[in-house]
Amino acid sequence: MPVEVKVCGLTDARSLAAAALGGARWLGFIFYPPSPRALGPRQAAGLAAKAPAACIKVGVLVDPDDALLDEILGAVPLDCLQLHGAETPARVAAIKARTGRTVIKALKIAQRADLAVIPGYAAVADMLLFDAKPPPDPGMLPGGNGLSFDWRLLQGLEVERPWLLSGGLSADNLAAAVTLCAARAVDVSSGVEQRPGEKDPVRIKRFLEVAAGLGPPAG
Repeated sequence: MPVEVKVCGLTDARSLAAAALGGARWLGFIFYPPSPRALGPRQAAGLAAKAPAACIKVGVLVDPDDALLDEILGAVPLDCLQLHGAETPARVAAIKARTGRTVIKALKIAQRADLAVIPGYAAVADMLLFDAKPPPDPGMLPGGNGLSFDWRLLQGLEVERPWLLSGGLSADNLAAAVTLCAARAVDVSSGVEQRPGEKDPVRIKRFLEVAAGLGPPAG
């Protein structure tokens, strides 16, 4: 079984088509204005309308309030919400109950101690996403910085929910990452871009081809 892929930060029809045709399971749209990949509800709705029904449309938000959730979901036909801020388990549960959407909670990892929060979030989220914790720099985004973490931290990890690996992935290091932590699903954004916010259909295609050739570890 190939490694499943979420292509995140899509902003145009060409990159969306490359992701969908290449076999991406999830298509990610970012609703966080500081990001160079951010979309408004109207723009995202137009792109989402071009997505095949088989693809899961994911809205990525950072600490959204109820008003923002209502605005986005009222305009964009999203299947799933990815929470990439400092949302507590209680807030994750509240958003899931309010919206009725599948919820992915992103957790930022830099050291083993960062794994301690996993059980609390696994109890309320449908999926988890492990991303690199950004350094304490006000110019850094909550995600999409092209940074990776020590994937060995996830070796032998037992999680009650399915999870995705994110952070600094590209076609060049994907096989190594999957081998080290036995990831069954991955998230890519900056690793398939020409420059921040501008996806490269050729790089998307190559990343998805590499993922298609990877399977779960033997045994």
